[in-house]
Amino acid sequence: MGKAFEALGVRTAGDVLRYYPRRYADPSTLTDISGLVVGETVSIVAAVKHATIKYARKDGAPRVELEITDGTRSLRATFFTKRPGMAQHMVESMRRGRRGLFTGKVSVFMDQAQLTNPKADWFDGDDDEQEQRAREEAGWPTPIYPASAKLESGKIRAVARLVVEPLRDDEISDPVPAQVREARALGPLRQALYDVHVPRTDQDWKRARHRLRYEEAFVLQAELARRRARAAAEPATARPRVEGGLLDAFDARLPFSLTEGQRAVGAELAAELAQSVPMQRLLQGEVGSGKTVVALRAMLQVVDAGGQAALLAPTEVLASQHARSLRALLGDLAEGGMLGGADVGTRVALLTGSLSTAARRDALLDAASGAAGIVVGTHALLSKNVQFAELGLVVVDEQHKFGVEQRDTLRAKAAVSPHLLVMTATPIPRTVAMTVFGDLETSVLTEVPAGRSGVSTHVVPADNAAWVARTWKRVREEVDSGGRAYVVCARIDGDDDDGAELVADEPVTLADAAAAPRRPLRAVTEVAEELGRLPDLAGIGVGVLHGRMAPEDKERALADFASGAVPVLVSTTVVEVGVDVPEATVMVILDADRFGVSQLHQLRGRIGRGSAPGVCLLVSSAPADSAAGERVQTVAGTRDGFALAGFDLEQRGEGDVLGASQWGAATSLRLLRVTRDGELIDQARSDARALVEQDAELSAWPALQAAIDARLADRRDEFLDRA
Repeated sequence: MGKAFEALGVRTAGDVLRYYPRRYADPSTLTDISGLVVGETVSIVAAVKHATIKYARKDGAPRVELEITDGTRSLRATFFTKRPGMAQHMVESMRRGRRGLFTGKVSVFMDQAQLTNPKADWFDGDDDEQEQRAREEAGWPTPIYPASAKLESGKIRAVARLVVEPLRDDEISDPVPAQVREARALGPLRQALYDVHVPRTDQDWKRARHRLRYEEAFVLQAELARRRARAAAEPATARPRVEGGLLDAFDARLPFSLTEGQRAVGAELAAELAQSVPMQRLLQGEVGSGKTVVALRAMLQVVDAGGQAALLAPTEVLASQHARSLRALLGDLAEGGMLGGADVGTRVALLTGSLSTAARRDALLDAASGAAGIVVGTHALLSKNVQFAELGLVVVDEQHKFGVEQRDTLRAKAAVSPHLLVMTATPIPRTVAMTVFGDLETSVLTEVPAGRSGVSTHVVPADNAAWVARTWKRVREEVDSGGRAYVVCARIDGDDDDGAELVADEPVTLADAAAAPRRPLRAVTEVAEELGRLPDLAGIGVGVLHGRMAPEDKERALADFASGAVPVLVSTTVVEVGVDVPEATVMVILDADRFGVSQLHQLRGRIGRGSAPGVCLLVSSAPADSAAGERVQTVAGTRDGFALAGFDLEQRGEGDVLGASQWGAATSLRLLRVTRDGELIDQARSDARALVEQDAELSAWPALQAAIDARLADRRDEFLDRA
């Protein structure tokens, strides 16, 4: 049993106490059988409908086939036994109407759902099998734990009770200080742990869960508040705005007006950069809201004040795109010290792992000498041989792709703590920002710059040949009008699974276990070949772009696409963020039902960035009433990224939206749910900050320190910084 517990991440008695039930079964309420998922180990409450003995043809071995019901649907439970007497005894005890908790793995045999050799816990307390206490406890809520094929919920329940019952208050340290417990009317930790594992009533476990949820939020917020205080205590070099410098020259040359939001956020950043306390700010906003311009203006302010800015991007495609965009925005201001460059100019250096030796040497020299006021790069920026003359600002794009260790490696290249600006292209619901980015101030851009015509989105049924044919005709029309077309696929080749980070397939329930399997995912290489043969696209160049291409080939593909030499680009999701081709007016996303909501929204944001309107066509094979179909329809129905982010969070849960690997077994949110517990997280954040104001290192509360270390040990920074 020890190995079975270890497989669930439970190694100590303390782990058992913190291995909380997933739900609670009520002996008076039957479980809806239609919602069961094939392949899962489940615990359900059901009533006996009929029991009979059958014998194997091969060796005559008896088996009991029990039919259980939720009052509407039935489920077969098969018990194998070697002795007819035992089978007869089982049938006699399984009288019609008797209720029990059945635990086993759901399978389908001969088109009929069943549980094989499930464990049955009866609620009526037969005198032959149970003592008086068992009859009393039959009316208590029954904890149902996340189980496995080797360790059923009932065994976990028994062990949890064995651990929690003898526990005394002085044997467990409470991370929530007494003053906070009193203010929030929270009971003792020992009582909460007892009630969550051995509740007598529904109120017991509900009260216990609330208390444990608060503790979870409080421990996390305490660490975020402590990190925030530590950062604020570090000295930084003030970078105030300099009159007549690069920033003024850039603003004077801007061919468009900044939005109100860009001006407001720009003022926030400018004020914080002028302080001798390091700026720690998250910049998020709608797709196409102009975050790059805001970040560039902050970088120019730092350069004017004698510093340098480093922009860290997760991929070479995105880093190269950033470098191109910054140079295009700056014009001759990015040619400092060069023939034809502006007098107040600087340079934008690009540093990636695939640069030639000569190009890398030049970029390293520009960074070390200070000639490059802005250095853009991937993880290559973290290399030991990369040095800066005076690093004053670190801008991290797509922060969830980097861990704090990587970020701090770059920050350590500065003589004093540099200012920090974290950018994310995915709008984040407030509850997620509080939980995951709680150590950063947050700025939000919601307006889209004037002059953009917007994007209309439509769902194309994959099995409707006429609609699919019309999709490619529409691509031809857009190209003939001077536009460009993205065609996004989930895979690179037809025989691999590379490409997009796909949403997990829908779980198969008993209601749809017989549904037809999904069609194979479309792949870049196959689709490019097909489009090249289509009469509707005759004479039009079709290019490809994916992560396995050499860097120079990626650059060439994007350049040909941007120039119009190859106006149709078949790609994986490498174009999801950062790629900016104003002439792109149409995007076709194949197998759209297999992508996440935020991915679809990000991909759609690659078009309609110029004066011509865009059209996004989501080709989907999912039924409209399925979860995948609902995702696609929701994206088609709104362009509000924050509304979509909230929907995504509700549908998939924070562990999936933020990345399951970011949470880890030791750091996962066990009871806390950001979709539901926003008010509680607010309270915990307020209490934690008040505590840190009293003692920045929390040394007065060793139990809280220990809880932070235990809960977030080893993976703390990755958890907090979305590694």
